[in-house]
Amino acid sequence: MKLRFILLNVAVGVIALLVLFPLAWMVSVSFMSTGEAANFPPPLLPSNFTFEHYRDLFVTQGMGRYMWNSFALATLATFLALLFTVPAGYAFAKLRFKGRERLFQILVAALVVPAQIGTLPLFLMLKSMGLVNTYAGALVPWLASIFGLFLVRQYSLSIPDEMLEAARIDGASEGQIFRRVVLPTLQPIIVTLALFVFLGSWNDFLWPLIILTDQSNYTLPVALAALSREHVQDIEMMMAGATITVAPVLILFLALQRYYIRGMLAGSVKG
Repeated sequence: MKLRFILLNVAVGVIALLVLFPLAWMVSVSFMSTGEAANFPPPLLPSNFTFEHYRDLFVTQGMGRYMWNSFALATLATFLALLFTVPAGYAFAKLRFKGRERLFQILVAALVVPAQIGTLPLFLMLKSMGLVNTYAGALVPWLASIFGLFLVRQYSLSIPDEMLEAARIDGASEGQIFRRVVLPTLQPIIVTLALFVFLGSWNDFLWPLIILTDQSNYTLPVALAALSREHVQDIEMMMAGATITVAPVLILFLALQRYYIRGMLAGSVKG
């Protein structure tokens, strides 16, 4: 048993190193001098530690604006997704209304449809509404997620009906019950859903590329892709841009991973 435990930990350590090595090398290359990463064999650590690529990205390329665009869109997308999805998921779990089960089955069935199929109809609809090249148009796909609704609904099934009935007997309205009883109970899955939406919106490339035509409105992934066409040989600058893109969401995930794991584990066994 002791030998098995040691071998298991060694295997986990090796897998962790294999997963983390590309990320660590990306950060290392971002601090190398121009052209240093093109040497063979590629160096693991910079010979001359420099911030020139980060300085160039923010001072010359205006990466700070693109980072703000991504942060603003991801924050708004997260807020709006929670505003619409959490009450809807709770309603599907605990409130009675005609056609509830059939409607939920249709929504779950829609999960198998790739999101890319709806890209063209959604674009044409937003174009007719004059929302192309606007942040409002970029936020539309995040307003209500079927997967998020499913997560909240499954977690809400764990709320005891007796607790809700006791609140109703005490004279609490449905709004008061939702704010004071349901929301505190749903905290783990709310944080989990917020992480999903924020990470998805921050990393989204296809939809902002389609809907945002003005370069000043680009998000970070789109701006980085556009920059790579001009600096395709500048590996160090591209790695610096990738580090800027990955670092905020990685820090956010590490800070909230306790709630994320608790929400996923709890939600996986409800209902």
